[in-house]
Amino acid sequence: MFRSLINKLIPVQSCGFHTTSCLNEVQLLTRLRVVDNSEIGKRAMAEGKPPKVICVYNKKRVGYIGDRVLVAIKGQKKKGILVGLKQTQKVKVPKFDSNNVVLIDDNGTPLGTRIHVPIPTILRTILKEKTHAKGADYTKLLGIATRFV
Repeated sequence: MFRSLINKLIPVQSCGFHTTSCLNEVQLLTRLRVVDNSEIGKRAMAEGKPPKVICVYNKKRVGYIGDRVLVAIKGQKKKGILVGLKQTQKVKVPKFDSNNVVLIDDNGTPLGTRIHVPIPTILRTILKEKTHAKGADYTKLLGIATRFV
């Protein structure tokens, strides 16, 4: 019904044009790229089935750098930390080409032993604040990072 109204109002061929805008923010059902060398992450990315966001653990329900997310990967539920995002960021936070995540356990230890992409240096201060506030220890995630931007 709405498509026919749009076609009457806008005399353009509807073949191949979308009426919804592209969202670059991390929210429910956003696909992410696993950037650590965890076994489940490598298998999912090799099969072409990236993990999808089930829940973002903040009040706005939109993920920002350093936020915890719950992802569905290979039929399992895993937690992760967002380390690089497409959306426009705050000052001194770089914008990435893809939405990157590092998979973690419930207590904050990463599942992999190395992070393949550079992570922003502002992530150090963000994760240190969250380490003191919560019971999880996110300093191990900073220890396995090889490069910082």
